[in-house]
Amino acid sequence: MLLSSLWVAAQMAVASPLNASKVAASYKFQQMPIAMPPGYHQTQTLRKVNPAYQHLVSWISSVGASIAMTDVTGHGLSDGMCIVDPRTDDVIITYTPTAATADQFTPFVLDPAPLVMNSTMAPMGCVPGDYNRDGRTDFIVYYWGRTPIIYLARSTASTPSPSAYKPVELLPQDSGGGQYGGPQWNTNAVGVAGFDGTGHPDLFVGNYFPDSEVLNPNGINNVQMPSSLSDALNGGGDYIFQWLGGTSGPDPTVRYKQIKDAIPYQASTGWTLGAGTADLTGSGLPDMYIANDFGPGHLLYNQSTPGHIKFSLVVGRRGLVTPKSFVLGRGSFKGMGIDFGDLGSNGKFDMMVSNITTPWGLQESNFVFMNQASNGKEMQQDLARGVAPFDQNAQQMGLAWTGWAWDVKFGDFLNNGNDDIVQTDGFIKGKIDRWNWLQEMAMTNDDLLSNPANWPLVEQGDDIAGYQCLAFYANGGGGNFVNVSKQLGLCDPTPTRGVATADTRGDGHLDFAVARQWGPPAFYANQSPDMGNYLGLNFYRPTTGGGSPGQNLENLGAPAYGTTVQVYTPGHTQVSQLDGGSGSAGKRSFEVSFGLGTYHGPVKASLQWVDSTGLQHQQTITLNPGTHNIMLTSTATEVAS
Repeated sequence: MLLSSLWVAAQMAVASPLNASKVAASYKFQQMPIAMPPGYHQTQTLRKVNPAYQHLVSWISSVGASIAMTDVTGHGLSDGMCIVDPRTDDVIITYTPTAATADQFTPFVLDPAPLVMNSTMAPMGCVPGDYNRDGRTDFIVYYWGRTPIIYLARSTASTPSPSAYKPVELLPQDSGGGQYGGPQWNTNAVGVAGFDGTGHPDLFVGNYFPDSEVLNPNGINNVQMPSSLSDALNGGGDYIFQWLGGTSGPDPTVRYKQIKDAIPYQASTGWTLGAGTADLTGSGLPDMYIANDFGPGHLLYNQSTPGHIKFSLVVGRRGLVTPKSFVLGRGSFKGMGIDFGDLGSNGKFDMMVSNITTPWGLQESNFVFMNQASNGKEMQQDLARGVAPFDQNAQQMGLAWTGWAWDVKFGDFLNNGNDDIVQTDGFIKGKIDRWNWLQEMAMTNDDLLSNPANWPLVEQGDDIAGYQCLAFYANGGGGNFVNVSKQLGLCDPTPTRGVATADTRGDGHLDFAVARQWGPPAFYANQSPDMGNYLGLNFYRPTTGGGSPGQNLENLGAPAYGTTVQVYTPGHTQVSQLDGGSGSAGKRSFEVSFGLGTYHGPVKASLQWVDSTGLQHQQTITLNPGTHNIMLTSTATEVAS
């Protein structure tokens, strides 16, 4: 009787539905065409796969679309894009439709030559960053079939072009005779953060399939599928790389070292699709969440010291009526994407994890883990004893059920001080519904699942959640959200994968772009009629390039990875960070923005950062609304654009 009463009470706590049309009225987005390379056209609709996967060809072909927005030209605006298009298996550098004339260039495809590439390799994602710290935007591209490649911008390049970037291996290898000699990684997630507290761009690399010839149509039968639909531990492995140094010039370099045992073994063997970082404790060390398909995701507490990267595993607490899968780190769902943000609008980092949530399909739930620690010190005490103080509140907030969900990004699209949420959606688009076969497979004995031969047919023309559309969860206030995608004209029934956000015009209007699987990418310019005031912050560290900002692709400085900011306005505290590369197949830009609503006065901002020598600093500054460029040394100093 007690349990029944508690269950009824829990259901009554679910937020009542919001009026979607009324909430949507404040928002407006215009879809704009994206410039592609001259003569660019689609060449494929499915991938060539290992013979053991041929009956699963549509399933294996269901990922690879990716998108990111960043400052490509060095002119101070995040109006450039990096797009991975599975229709050609190209990595495209272009500009946003809102870019100023000075930032427009001929779109092009990144060229990996002279590094070895072949038809058994395909790009899966692109992560902009400054990996040799010279103030120029570089790109990490990760693949199935090989290890990632870092494309470093040359100091002699005056405009973005294929020759402006030098490709280098993340993991140096002997490729004698023109043959690839490295591991056959199948990577689906790369995250960037200063893990050891020195502010350098360290890397997380998360693999999906175990090392194998997934995309080789003549390959040997050395491939696998997950060993479980709820606790698969036979994935490709997760790795940490520590930044060692880099040089600028016409022949730039960068060096990384793989750190063994940085991640506890039991947290490093899942089927990883995403990763996110945030400094949960205020210690200056970014903690990390790994989003795994077919089993539990993991929150990792950062216990690193300068030069030594080390994480420990933490898990949530289970209450009397808490389902096991709602406990952080104990879930059995299909984790696809992750983002950190201040959903509670209270100056603390919360997180949202995408899962498969299709009604009458695999109806799990998205996770919205709300931060229950009273402050950073209490959070650190809890994490140090292995406890993650987060409660799962997706249903109560209206965020539980989207569909076959993937990437997720928070952003204040109205500048009213409250985050909205964009989430990609949909799996395989076709004409023959195969949900029934998938449901039958879900009841298969786990001992049979790792063998691809025991999986049902998912071939060209088959459909599983193929007509689900992008979700836009508007913040209706009071902790309640409503999906207004249809009302805003965003509901294109094409499966989407990555989502990127950026203030591409430098005026506080947050735009977004999405990557579509087997469809063209889309860009949405924010034209909301009821925008509030904003505080936009660009954080830099001094560069090692010695050039002139605004020329030869060089910006004011290198992104100040890991910088965390709390802003205070009357009755309201917000927190955000310079995110080096959280998410799944989409990456937001580096600016840190806060909505101020109707507030016009000066804003107090508390900054925490690491300088170029690895020393931690804190400083509170007062700024007027608008965009500001801040150089971070031992002090925070505003600099001219």
